[in-house]
Amino acid sequence: MSSRVALVLSALLVGATPCLTARPLRQISAADTMNPASRPASRRSADGRLAVRAAQAGRAMKVDGVPDEPEWQVAEAVSGFVQMEPRQGEPATERTVVRVLYDRENLYIAAHCYDSQPDALVVNDLRQDFNPDNQDTFQVILDTFGDRRNGYVFIVNPAGAKADWQVANEGREVNTSWEAPWSASARRVTDGWTAEIAIPFRALRFDQRSGGVWGVNFARSIRRKNEEAFWSPIPRAYSIARLSVAGNLEELPMSGGGRDLRLKPYVAGSTVRETGAAGFSTNSAVGLDVKYGLTKALTLDVTVNPEFAQAEADVQQVNLTQFSQFFPEKRDFFLENSGLFYVGDAARRSSRTIEPRADTDLLLFFSRRIGLTSRGFPVPIDGGLRLTGEAPGGLLVGALAMRTRTLDNVPGSDYAVIRLRKNILSGGDVGGIFMTRQAVQESGNYNRVYGMDSNVRFFGDVDWNSYVIRTETPGVSSGQYAFRTTVMREGTFFHWKAGLMSIGENFTDELGFYNRVGVRKWLLDTGLRPRARSLQRKGIREIHPHVVWSYFQDQAGQMVAKRFHNGNTFFFNDGGSLQIAANMSSDLLDEPFRIHRDYPPIPVGSYDWTEYQVTYNSDPSRVVAANLDLTGGELWTGIQRTVRASLVVQPSYRLRTSLGLSRTAASLELPDVDFVKSLWTFRASYSFSTTMFVDALTQYDPEQRLFNANVRFDLIHHPLSDLFIVFNEQRFMTDEGIAPGRSLIIKLTHMMAF
Repeated sequence: MSSRVALVLSALLVGATPCLTARPLRQISAADTMNPASRPASRRSADGRLAVRAAQAGRAMKVDGVPDEPEWQVAEAVSGFVQMEPRQGEPATERTVVRVLYDRENLYIAAHCYDSQPDALVVNDLRQDFNPDNQDTFQVILDTFGDRRNGYVFIVNPAGAKADWQVANEGREVNTSWEAPWSASARRVTDGWTAEIAIPFRALRFDQRSGGVWGVNFARSIRRKNEEAFWSPIPRAYSIARLSVAGNLEELPMSGGGRDLRLKPYVAGSTVRETGAAGFSTNSAVGLDVKYGLTKALTLDVTVNPEFAQAEADVQQVNLTQFSQFFPEKRDFFLENSGLFYVGDAARRSSRTIEPRADTDLLLFFSRRIGLTSRGFPVPIDGGLRLTGEAPGGLLVGALAMRTRTLDNVPGSDYAVIRLRKNILSGGDVGGIFMTRQAVQESGNYNRVYGMDSNVRFFGDVDWNSYVIRTETPGVSSGQYAFRTTVMREGTFFHWKAGLMSIGENFTDELGFYNRVGVRKWLLDTGLRPRARSLQRKGIREIHPHVVWSYFQDQAGQMVAKRFHNGNTFFFNDGGSLQIAANMSSDLLDEPFRIHRDYPPIPVGSYDWTEYQVTYNSDPSRVVAANLDLTGGELWTGIQRTVRASLVVQPSYRLRTSLGLSRTAASLELPDVDFVKSLWTFRASYSFSTTMFVDALTQYDPEQRLFNANVRFDLIHHPLSDLFIVFNEQRFMTDEGIAPGRSLIIKLTHMMAF
C-alpha cells in the first residue's frame, strides 16, 4: 500500500513541480573580496563550541552589500556550513563565508553566499519583515546575554530586504514583529550574492559581564534546493532559535554604543464616516513613544496617547464551533518583547513551525484585552509603561502598566502585568506572574491573576513545563484556579508530547483567552518522521504519520469533549506538502448553540461525528502557488462539505496577490436546516523599494452581504520612522440599500536617537 501511495504522489509531483524560475535581480560584477584561498578551518573555543573572532575596525563600514574595504580582509573568516535540510549533517552544497567586525557604535557582519547557479536565486519580497521560508536568505542569531536561551535574529535576502525577530527560551516564544534600527544591503555578484549587516550596539540589550563573548549562529537558505544550512549544526527537529548548540562570537567590546534613548513622536489625522451615518467627522491626535536603556540589559518604554490605526485589519474566519474566535495581536507596542510575558504550554516547535501557535486552551496574558473590545473595536488608551530585560542577579523582568478611558459601557481601567523569570540548570527556568485589572472609578470592580511556572530540560531534548495559577474576582471564593503540566520531546525521527490541564469552575482571567472552565484536559501528541532516499528520488522528502488525542472532562469526571486526529503528512522535496487525515469529535452541549444566526440553535445533548480531510500546499516559492483543504463527513447532527482554498500569484519580488475562499455547506437534522457559510478574501501587496510598500486586504461575506477593505501605504522615511496612509471601507448591503462606512487616516512618526 505504501508503495502505491509513493507512486501516486510521485506522479503528482512530476505533473506539478516544473523547474523553479528565479526572480530577476540586477546582477553586478564585483571582485571576490570574501574568497579565501581555501575553506577556512573551523576553530573552537575552550568550551568546545565553534568560534569566530570579531575584529576591530578603525572606522565605520559602508553598508552597501559589497564588503570590499580592507578591514574585511583582516577579519577572521568562517565557513564549513552543515545541512539541516535535506541531508542532516552533510556539508552544504554551496559555500558560505562570514566575517565579523565592530567599531564603537556597531557590529558588522558580511557574508559571501557562493552559488553555482547565481541566476537561479529565488527572491519573492522586498518588504520589511518578509517571510523567509520561500526565498534565499542569510540569517544570523545573536545571544547577547550568553544564556543559550534568548536572542535576536537578523535576516536579509539577495534583494536587500530585511526581517528581524526576537526569540525567547530557544523558540518557545518567537516575536516576528520585533523591530530594531539596523541596516543591511545585498548585491548579486558573478558567483552568488553578498550581504552586509550593521547592528547598533545600543539597539541590543546585553550583559556586560559576559567577557566579550556572545552566542552566535549563521544560517543560509538555498530555496531552489529547499536546503537549510548552519554554521553551528542544528538537529532537524529545531530551528535557528536552538541557541544551546550555537557557537561563540568572541572579543567583543562590552562598553560600546552608549545608553539607548529614543524619542518617537507621532501626529495623526483622520476623517471617518461610521457605518450608516450621514456625514463625516474629523479627528486628530498627537502622542509620544520613549525608549530608554536604564542599563545595558534593562529597557524602559513609555507611551503617551498611543494610536494603532496603522495595524492590519483582522482576517475574518468561518466559525462552526460554540467558542469565540481567536485573533492575534497586531499592535506594535504590545508585540515588542511579548515573549517575556508568556506563561503557558511548551508549544511544539521545529524548523517547520518557526512561530508557535497560541495556546488557546488557556493563554494567560492576551494583550488584546487591553485597548480593544471583544469585537475588536478600539478603546482609547491614555498611556502606559513597560520595563523589560535582565535585572542585576540575572532576573528576567517584564512589567507593563496601562490606563484606558471609559468608552460607552466599557469602564476606564488600570492594567498591570509583572512577569519574573530566573534561569536554572541547563535550559530551565522558574518564574512568577501577577496581573490585575482595576476599574478607575469603581474600587470593587477588579480582577487579579497570580501564579508560578517552571520549565525544566532533561537529557538535552525533553522539556517539562508546569504552572499553577490563582485568580481573584469579587464575590467568588472557590474554583478560581488553573494548573498545567506538559512533557514533550521534539526529535528528528520521533516526537511526543503528553499533558494534563485543569481549570476551576470559577476561574476568571480578564486579561487572558480561554474557551472552557470547570474542566480537565488530557493530551497526547505523537508521530514519526521517517525519511528514505528511495522516496526522495520520487520527490517525497519526509513522511509524518501522527496522532493527536485530547480529552476534556468536567470536575466530576464526565466527558465534555474529545478529539482524535489521525493523519499522515507527506513533505515534498520542493517544499510542498500533502496531508490525509481523519478527525473524530465528540461534544456535550450544556446549552443551545446557534451555528448560524438565521436558524434555530443546536439543542442541548451529546454529539459525535467524524470528518475526513485532505490538505495540499504547493511549493510557496513558485510564481503561482496553491493551497487546498477539503473536508467532508459528519458535523454535529448532519453532514458537511468544507473547502478552504487560496491561489497566490507573485510575478515578481515586488508584487504578490492572493485570492482565498473558505466555504462550508452543511445539512443538519436537528434543527432541520441547510445552510452555507463562506468568506472570500483578496490580498495584494506591492513593494516600490525596501522602504516603501502598499498593502490591500478585501473581505466579502456573501451570507451577511458584508464587504470590508483595508488599504495601507507605508513609507519608512527614516529608521523606525514611518508615514502611514490607511483607507478603510465597509459596506452592509441590506434590502433597503447599502450602508457604507469609510475612513482615511494619515499618521507620521519620526524616531530620534540620542
